[in-house]
Amino acid sequence: MRRVSGKFSLRELALTLWNEGRRPVVPLMGYPGLQLTKTSIKQNQFNHLVQFQTLSRLYDRFHPDAMFFLMDLSVEASALGLPVRFPLDDTPSVEAHPVRTLEDLEPFRKIDILGDGRVMVYLETLRHMRAAFPCPVGAYVIGPLTLAGLLAGANELAMQSILDESFFQGILEFSYGVVLRYAQALQEAGADTIMVLEPTAVIFSPEAFRKHLAPLYRELVGILDDVEVILHVCGNTHHLIPEMRRCGVVGLSLDSVVDLPRVARDGEGLLLLGNVSPVAMLSEAPEHIYRITNELLEAMKDYPYFILSTGCDLPQDVPLENIEAFFQAGRDWRVERQRKETKAFAK
Repeated sequence: MRRVSGKFSLRELALTLWNEGRRPVVPLMGYPGLQLTKTSIKQNQFNHLVQFQTLSRLYDRFHPDAMFFLMDLSVEASALGLPVRFPLDDTPSVEAHPVRTLEDLEPFRKIDILGDGRVMVYLETLRHMRAAFPCPVGAYVIGPLTLAGLLAGANELAMQSILDESFFQGILEFSYGVVLRYAQALQEAGADTIMVLEPTAVIFSPEAFRKHLAPLYRELVGILDDVEVILHVCGNTHHLIPEMRRCGVVGLSLDSVVDLPRVARDGEGLLLLGNVSPVAMLSEAPEHIYRITNELLEAMKDYPYFILSTGCDLPQDVPLENIEAFFQAGRDWRVERQRKETKAFAK
């Protein structure tokens, strides 16, 4: 049924399908759709119609249970005016990190990122998605710590978190304000869920995470209220999982190096997304993808709030046959206590 108003809940979807013996299948994919539209990364990042067409072709090919727009960690940084390099067929990169003092932030405080053309691309893409897709639609925002790292440099920021806490807290609060501004615009544009991308958090201790980051995520959740907020931190986050659970978000998207069944054992109703390896998706045969996806489904079969996904965003060149195998494994699998062995992947 086509949605015309209201919000969809990924958490409710996960529970509903689990009660039916199934799982939602929602890989973090966007860039593989460029194979279907024969377009470049840069075209998709600067044109909302091109990006929506890419996502629409992906949806029609695979029919995922939810869709996110393209993952792009440079949107907020470029909207602030940081120098960003935009290759035609590669992801953008921030070229300089100019903030060394709190005074250096003053010019950035005058900027409203909602006036930026690329921010508008993603807001318009989301509006197209909400109108077209009969499923939850999701957006990404950069995490405040990671944005602060783009402003000051990640290594410099890590040192200042120890040496100069006033500077660290000041740039983190500024970055949070930028993220919140964008997240509220995404909420108004119709996002059902927003995934906060915080790769820099992996270098933090649990104590630093609890002190500096958890209050910001909790406040973001409260302000957005009817949007489900999911936190994604790349890498091995086992040391942070207890704090991530308690920071108010509805769910965690976890990398392929994380033992997801171990996290689920203490999940306490937290929505978990993951975590088939994007590297395997890029390099292995479809039969292997089908097998490892089924193994993950088996390992997570007793946890209600689970969404089959990838450990991170899929690269542009992932073979579409591997995505097909991922989806087929997800659709073939059923919860049956005494079921027979899952049929072999159909070649």
